[in-house]
Amino acid sequence: MTYSVDPAFEQRLNEVADRITVALDQLIPPASGPEARLMRAMRHGALSKGKRLRPFITIEVGRMFGAQEKSLLRGAAAVECMHAYSLIHDDLPCMDDDDYRRGQPTVHKAFDEATAVLAGDALQALAFEIMVSPETHRDALMRCKLVEKLTLASGARGMVGGQMIDMHPISEGEDPLQVLTRMQRLKTGCLITLAGEVGALLGGAQEQERQAIAGYTNDLGLAFQIVDDLLDVEGDPAELGKAAAKDSDAGKVNFVSILGVDGAKGQVRHLAAQAKEHLASFGTRANSLLHTVDFVLNRRH
Repeated sequence: MTYSVDPAFEQRLNEVADRITVALDQLIPPASGPEARLMRAMRHGALSKGKRLRPFITIEVGRMFGAQEKSLLRGAAAVECMHAYSLIHDDLPCMDDDDYRRGQPTVHKAFDEATAVLAGDALQALAFEIMVSPETHRDALMRCKLVEKLTLASGARGMVGGQMIDMHPISEGEDPLQVLTRMQRLKTGCLITLAGEVGALLGGAQEQERQAIAGYTNDLGLAFQIVDDLLDVEGDPAELGKAAAKDSDAGKVNFVSILGVDGAKGQVRHLAAQAKEHLASFGTRANSLLHTVDFVLNRRH
């Protein structure tokens, strides 16, 4: 699948990624003393070069509704901390057992398994610390809403629940596509949906507007995962920054194994069209989010 990506959009994406990296560098400063190793592991997991797609969505949605830049940056950083924690734990030997992430050794390989667990735990805690701070928003009720959304997206009814489903084979009699879709909407989709919710809340979006953004991120999140499955089959490990063909080697079911390559690509196109349709009411204000769909479909890593 080849979709044109606006060079101006890619520049904007890179600028936001750099701003998030600077913010995380300040939020996770180097330390001395007994906790220094933990802080180094946290920085290894959170500051590594990545797309920063989730915080980008937070910032672009928030800007649509006129949110304050400082609030957006902190909210986006909290979302990225939660994402970084999930990747560190996802890579552990007891989970997906990956040696590389974003072109560098995973945290448990660069340090050790126990340190990786603690680094993930600490990044999760930091996400809540950022969200609950008055520096993120002066209104305590708003901070409570943000923390509620963060909790639901990352817990048993969200990302962690999806990871639990992913760890167990599909039972006989279950619909593989239905189980897989639910698993990925929880494991991958919930944090992408959270990213949009944080931006919409900080921007004071109305309920109908928030529903439109949720529909967009819901479809975008599933499309993102199907593209990920396609890259596992067709991707270049050098570009991916991690091993390819892991699912097939492990005998795991994914969208490509169920739908085939052509069927998976067709489903991505369908989801992309739906995601864009959710943004129709916003007109040109949503241009950046529309370009985000094309970026997700065109990504090679």
